[in-house]
Amino acid sequence: MGSISKSYSVIIIGAGISGISAAKTLNDGGINDIVILEATSRIGGRMNKIDFGGQVVELGANWLHAGEGPICTPLLEAANKIQLNTIISDYSHVASRVHQQEGGLYKKNEVQAAMNTALTVQEFGAKLSETNQEIDQEDMSILDMQRLYKWTPTTPLEKLVDYYYYDYEDGDSPEATSVKHTLPRREFDDFGDGQYFIADLRGFESIVHHFAKQFLTYTNEVISDDRVELNQVVVEVLYTNNGVSVKTEGGCIYEAKACILSVSLGVLQSNLIEFKPKLPKWKRRAICEFSVTSFTKIFLKFPYAFWPTGPGTQFFLYAHEKRGYYPIWKHYENEMPGSNILLVMTSGEESRRIEQQSDEVTKNEAMDVLKKMYGNTIPEAKDIIVSKWKSNKFYMGAFSNWPPNYTRQKHAQLQAPIGRVYFTGEHTSPDHFGCVEGAYYAGCNTGKEVIKYLQQGL
Repeated sequence: MGSISKSYSVIIIGAGISGISAAKTLNDGGINDIVILEATSRIGGRMNKIDFGGQVVELGANWLHAGEGPICTPLLEAANKIQLNTIISDYSHVASRVHQQEGGLYKKNEVQAAMNTALTVQEFGAKLSETNQEIDQEDMSILDMQRLYKWTPTTPLEKLVDYYYYDYEDGDSPEATSVKHTLPRREFDDFGDGQYFIADLRGFESIVHHFAKQFLTYTNEVISDDRVELNQVVVEVLYTNNGVSVKTEGGCIYEAKACILSVSLGVLQSNLIEFKPKLPKWKRRAICEFSVTSFTKIFLKFPYAFWPTGPGTQFFLYAHEKRGYYPIWKHYENEMPGSNILLVMTSGEESRRIEQQSDEVTKNEAMDVLKKMYGNTIPEAKDIIVSKWKSNKFYMGAFSNWPPNYTRQKHAQLQAPIGRVYFTGEHTSPDHFGCVEGAYYAGCNTGKEVIKYLQQGL
């Protein structure tokens, strides 16, 4: 029998941006009798910096959306306030930076033609989505929409361009992605189409700390507030009409009037946390039928830069007959001159495959691709690090994606509380799922819901 640590007004499980924004909202609303239980040794969740090759890189979330959109998010305001170093991601020259499978660049006009076709199809999909919303028409996958337009990518170049516009953005294939709920791109419409790449020694997670410092105690830049307990792996949530009891792997028991689950969707879909009583069937279905993506970032450190640098070279692409095979590349010379670091990103089946193999095999595969692009005389990578969100038991996925025929009503069920247990996270955001902004707003909204619930005296 575990010992009861203390009784609280609210227990928050998970200290990512959603958990912290929920906790801050509670605190701002006068509810500071809370405890935040975090399974890992740090706060920030999938906003996670790591030292690599003498620099700091982001294993998880890396971009802020900003630009001419109507909404300026508190995240962007925070980034500006703490003077977070960001670099606008420049994709404007990418059409002239596409490598063929066996070497050599595609002609720019050939790539641009393929991109123009893909964008025309995407615009068709966006209009179809808006029409379907208006008449409450059934959903379809992006792949089905492409077939309806009578366009399906078949060549390596077409597959790459298709990947660039969908998989790279959604973390999943067009076959697994809803037209109705991903087109048009709400994050671009709302926040602007500028994508600011975080490249700061303090990491993207410093934004989480910025919000945390507004209500938690820090000593020498380290959280020293006893309302945050790290390395506390929650294994059981017991809920009744009278309250919630949470049990950790170490046997500690916490009790509260309400509980906010800010764990990832992948964790909810797993058996890591047992609910007593079992969640209702409708809730379990809503959780299990939403999609969790696999998105992998591979960082390679070299003795020197052998790739083109300067204006218009930030990103370069690789077309392969196997969809998503080491497709999107980026160098760090703009953000970190002299770092000699390359980043390659992939998702879906390729991401899952790469996570299951050794880093040495991954390095060899990446080097083979680089040799196709830049010749056999390039130096070997000195070091490699591979993000493995899908196989990390505390996340079990990179971010969520909206699958075809998953309705708004079902998503409302995904969001819905069960008694005194509330659910938050980027996956609960109906319009901005899969991104940091959605995670932040979800936490704020859940915090407000819990305040209202507690103020009713229930």
